[in-house]
Amino acid sequence: MATGRTDPDRRDRIIDAALDLIADEGVAGMSHRKVAARAGVPLGSMTYHFTSMDELLHEAFTRFSGTIVAVFEERLGAATTPGEAREAVADLVHHLSSGNQRELVLTHELYTLAARKPAYRELTRTWMSRSRRALEWHFDPATARQLDALIEGLSIHRALETEPHDRALTVEAIARITTAPQDNLRK
Repeated sequence: MATGRTDPDRRDRIIDAALDLIADEGVAGMSHRKVAARAGVPLGSMTYHFTSMDELLHEAFTRFSGTIVAVFEERLGAATTPGEAREAVADLVHHLSSGNQRELVLTHELYTLAARKPAYRELTRTWMSRSRRALEWHFDPATARQLDALIEGLSIHRALETEPHDRALTVEAIARITTAPQDNLRK
């Protein structure tokens, strides 16, 4: 194993290993020893890079939520018309529910922590705020909030169903929210 001086990526490997371990065993299955073994680093590296398991969890979930926001920004940033924005929202639902169990488990583990610990609640609020800002590139704030909840709900339902709904249902749900009488699309 490399020493800290010649291993500048060690901290990142620890965070990645923590996320992988959470996806496999849940937050309850976390330990310094397990993360260190998975990251291929000495056990002492854990306390060198992170003052506590809570700090590691917060860093790991911050990284994870950032990757999901990046997907929102990529998909919504490519849209140039209201129709393309609606399609981007449908793409998000189907991407987030496309069988990536790792993302699904990590999302639910973070929500469980957020239900119990205010620091993680703040992290999820930041995540939701960033996702909504990306949606607000195309939709008014109230519609963006509704779409954010729709994306999350439909993604969860598609991921957990034995026979997930098809794209037509997703597109219809998006249309119902985004074509309200007051036409809440941004001009």
